[in-house]
Parts: sequence; C-alpha cells; structure tokens
Amino acid sequence: MKEIQGGVTAAKGFLAAGVEVGVKYQNRKDMALITSTVPCRVAGTFTSNVVKAAPVQWDMGLVEKSPFVQAVVVNTGIANACTGKQGLDCCRAEAECAGKLLGIPAEAVLVASTGVIGMQNPVDRILVGIEKLVAAKSDSPEAAEDAAKAIMTTDTVHKQIAVSVEISGKTVTLGGMCKGSGMIHPNMCTMLGFVTTDVNISKEMLQKALSADVVDSFNMISVDGDTSTNDTLLVLANGLAGNEEIVTEGEDYDIFCQALHYITTYLAKKMAGDGEGATALFECKVVGAANKEDARTLAKSVICSSLTKAAIFGHDANWGRILCALGYSGAKFDPEKVDLYFESKSGRLHIYGDGVGCDYSEEEATKILSDPEVTALVDMHMGDAEATAWGCDLSYDYVKINADYRS
Repeated sequence: MKEIQGGVTAAKGFLAAGVEVGVKYQNRKDMALITSTVPCRVAGTFTSNVVKAAPVQWDMGLVEKSPFVQAVVVNTGIANACTGKQGLDCCRAEAECAGKLLGIPAEAVLVASTGVIGMQNPVDRILVGIEKLVAAKSDSPEAAEDAAKAIMTTDTVHKQIAVSVEISGKTVTLGGMCKGSGMIHPNMCTMLGFVTTDVNISKEMLQKALSADVVDSFNMISVDGDTSTNDTLLVLANGLAGNEEIVTEGEDYDIFCQALHYITTYLAKKMAGDGEGATALFECKVVGAANKEDARTLAKSVICSSLTKAAIFGHDANWGRILCALGYSGAKFDPEKVDLYFESKSGRLHIYGDGVGCDYSEEEATKILSDPEVTALVDMHMGDAEATAWGCDLSYDYVKINADYRS
C-alpha cells in the first residue's frame, strides 16, 4: 500500500468540484460535488444522535434501498437539521436537480449538510450551486482539493488522502476527504466524511468493512463531547479497478479493509488534531488491557476528559487527571499495577507506576507536552488487548469560536 497524490478523484471514474455559492459564508467555497462516471455501490454510517438532520434521513434511505448511487452534493454553513418537511423537501430538490443535470435518477444522489442547526437552506441558491458544480466537475487533483476545502466550516485546514493497493492482480485506489472541527464525539463522529474507491466489491461486504472499521477509527476520536445531528460517512465503490469481485472474507477483503482503515484513521486523526481552538493532537494508547472493549473505553475516557485536555493545553504533566479519567471510565482495573508514560517527538517519560507518581523532571515533561502531537501511553498489565483514541487540547479559543458560532 502506498500514499498517492489526490483525494476523492484519485480512484478511476470519480470527479469532483468545489464552488462558492454563499449559502451562509461569503468569499469562500461552500458547496462540493462528488460523482462517478458509472453507478456505485454504497455503504454508510450515520450519527447515533436521535435528532437526525434531513440529509441524514435522506441518505439512510438511499443507502438501505437504492440499487445504486452515483453522486453526492454537500453544502456547508447550514446543517438543514431540525427543519421539518421543508428540510426534507430541500434534500429532494437537490437530488432532483443534480440528477437531471448528471443524467441519473434522483435516488442515486446523496446529499449532506453541515453548519448551523435550525436554519433553512436557501434552496434557490443551493440549486444554482449545483449547476455550478456540475459545470466545474473534473477528475483532477485540484478538483478534489477544491471539494475538500468547500466542505470546511470551522476547520483550519482541509483534510484529504489517497492510497493504492494491489488486489487480485489489479491496482485498486481509495481516496477520501472529511471535515470536522467541533461537535465531534465518539459514536459515528465523522461530521462529514467521504471515501471513493474503484474496487469491485459487493454492497454487503462494503458495508461490513465500513461498519467494522469505524469502531477503531472515527468512533475513537472526540473534540468536545458533542455528537452532531449530521454525522455522515459514505463509501462509494464503482468497480472500475477490474479486480475479481469481493463477495466473501479472505485475502482480497483483508487488503481492502487495511487500505480503508489507513484512510479513515488518517482522516480521523486530522479531525482530532484540528479541533476548534486546538494547539495539539492528544493521543491516548492503552495497552495490556483485559479485553478490547475495556481498552477502547479507557482510551476514550482519557481523551474526553476536559480537565486532562486543559492540562495538555497548559503543558502540565498533571497525571492525576488521567488516572481519574481511567477510574471513572467503567472498566475494572488495579491502579497499583498501572504504568503511565507521556510521549512525543521530544522523548518518553515514565510518569506514574506502582500506585504513585514517578521521580521525573517537570521540565522534561513540559518539553514533551509542548509538542504538537502528544501521547499518553497507559499499560494496564492485565492482558494483551489495546486501543488508541485521539482528541485535542482544550484552549481559550474553543469557547471564543463557539460563543458566537451562529453569527
């Protein structure tokens, strides 16, 4: 497997575009399109929030019932959530407009929105935007980048990646992009994520791969403990790589799953590190846990702790906050047997062991915690299970950004 240039247009047959429409933002791209030259099989995972935005409801129906999909239309600025019948009518209008312009059924067009909850999308502007997107679509790397930039809200950087692998003698490509900076918390916390691939795989195996993958990728990140109404992760596979169709588990399926996990983990970490107001990516790796579920629970508890996140922002080796977060996670363990380390590119430091704090240099700890990527390594000494979760520090700017988000 190797990383290659591009994002959602890297795989054969996929085109994209990003344009400025003025849905809410001014002087920036705010609508994106992904489309395939041929029909695609689709898999999706969505927010666990009971309050689901209109686009989520639309897409869940298509992922379950539509025989194929061929395009995705995305807008930022307005979430189209808590908008009633008018919001669902907007989704249908978008799909019908894109379908007519692309020559495909409306039921082959997925839609996604992100932004302020409770506002109605300006349908007329959205439809004009779709016309612009269809006219601008291209399979170039620049088009993929435009699309990745167009789905940003409070993100500070666009997020995209592409990889290629060999499956049954054919080169298979996967490309992905996502957005997410705030209102991000485990239980399908992608905000918006899109993966395109030219692999030939059955719809059932594609969904199986995605559902298994999110447990250890997107569901292992948190920025602020809020699960969005709009979380959507879609994978479109058009089969143009020409590999023998993947219809069962086996070597080909495993290779595809590894490539998918590389894409999703990369994007998930980019989201965590770009949390609103963040200055550092904060990773917690739990090893030696009794079982996988405990490992996940412990790691997520640490990166979700507001006090720990604040300590990371202050470059303060306040290990008591981490022990506290482990303790209230719900997993059972003996705190006398836990070892805790802080790691970064500046080094590794043993902070806690045998039930007490270690004799370490606060100056060295501060140096480690001052790097842009910081890891808390926790060894439970109870088994061989492990898991990793990703979050970010909690800064003053998080409050500033969210205090006036609607304006």
